[in-house]
Amino acid sequence: MSKERKSYSAEFKAKLVLEVLEGEKTINEIASSYEVLPLSIAISE
Repeated sequence: MSKERKSYSAEFKAKLVLEVLEGEKTINEIASSYEVLPLSIAISE
């Protein structure tokens, strides 16, 4: 009963990173709008 992992394109990942760097939304808001986990896009400061 294993679940297949999603794979994301480099373009999709870059779009998420750019939104995080813009700083207009929180990581939680961005994660919610793209249906990914916040830990998947969290960056270390």
